[in-house]
Amino acid sequence: MCDTCGCNLPDDNNPEQSPQTLAVMEHLMAENDHQATHNREHLESHGVLAINLMSSPGSGKTRLLEATIEALEGRFNIGVIVGDLETENDAQRIRAKGVPAVQISTGSACHLDAAMVHKGLHQIDLDTLDLLFIENVGNLVCPASFDLGQHANVVLLSVPEGDDKPAKYPVMFRAADLMLITKADLLDYMDDFQPERAIQALGNLATKAPTLTLSAKSKQGLDAWLEWLQEQLAKRTQHPPATHTHNHG
Repeated sequence: MCDTCGCNLPDDNNPEQSPQTLAVMEHLMAENDHQATHNREHLESHGVLAINLMSSPGSGKTRLLEATIEALEGRFNIGVIVGDLETENDAQRIRAKGVPAVQISTGSACHLDAAMVHKGLHQIDLDTLDLLFIENVGNLVCPASFDLGQHANVVLLSVPEGDDKPAKYPVMFRAADLMLITKADLLDYMDDFQPERAIQALGNLATKAPTLTLSAKSKQGLDAWLEWLQEQLAKRTQHPPATHTHNHG
């Protein structure tokens, strides 16, 4: 729980919240959206595509980034902004791959917000990048409500988590432009996870987001992920920038 997204406010799920509570939350989101718009314009002025990676802790975001960096080396220039409550562990792993990475320690905040990302953007030379990944704090709730200035949201669902997560966390998965089922190398050992059930649960949310299944460890399915990224980069090149619609849901 944190004080920056309203999840720590009393009666947050009560439809009869006080006017003061509603005013605080509305102001919070308005300020964030204003900053996010600035971030997006800043990225687009430098020709950078930004992808927001969201998931629960331990789903394999950093491992996916390592595999992606290795596969795209020499083809696209990549930068990463990493959000965690504490430590620089993940950023150090990314830097070891020869890629610039900015670690944002959020303290008690359970998500990144647009102001944090804005500070991170000014610590990276965007003129040298084609693609920026934002590795959000591991959390299947709060990050979905905050526009960061990204162009697409990718939500990871790892096999050990269970195939019912899209149904349990609809706001997060409804915000996805792509769902990645990760740690697919474990499917042979965890037969209670059925990708079809996860895909159906996502479809029940009335979203047309596609699903890809992969393993960053074995590289199974990685090519389809790389193709999706290249398609997103091509779209940014071929079409004028468009404002990303974000649902606070």
